Amino acid sequence: MNKIIFYNIFRFIVLVFIQVVLLKNISLYNLNMPLLYILFIFLLPFNTPNWLLFFLSFTIGLTVDIFSDTLGLNAAACTIMAFLRVFYISITVQSERLETEVTPNLSTMGFRWFFFYTLLITFLHHFFLFFLEVFDFTAIINILIRATLSTLFTVFLIFTAEFLVYRKKVR
Repeated sequence: MNKIIFYNIFRFIVLVFIQVVLLKNISLYNLNMPLLYILFIFLLPFNTPNWLLFFLSFTIGLTVDIFSDTLGLNAAACTIMAFLRVFYISITVQSERLETEVTPNLSTMGFRWFFFYTLLITFLHHFFLFFLEVFDFTAIINILIRATLSTLFTVFLIFTAEFLVYRKKVR
């Protein structure tokens, strides 16, 4: 158990560092914003209590907000993302699999499940983030375009990171 805790602390620090140092200023015409730090929320263990999941999601969002001067937007979007993660996992993963698998990553859950998991939740995270940023229903087309393009780039980065540490599941 201690190994998982230290691994997640290390992952938290590395992903926040990558986000605030490397990815903070990458933007293509203000339409595409990569947000790799959300990978931390995706890879938290299945047996993480909901209160801890929400707290960690809020904390990583707030940490990115502090370095990005976004006044709680990432914290709010990450908290919504944590709720969506709980809901998605509860309807797509069988209870016996929750007990045998530790983390929802590419090597344990398979490509198809992990792809839809990251794609759907990343899009909803980005949509809520950009909607809270603008908070105007008249800009919904711009919000959808930004959310779609950012989702594609973020999912690409998530899968690149996952393939770097991918291990074939032993059956």
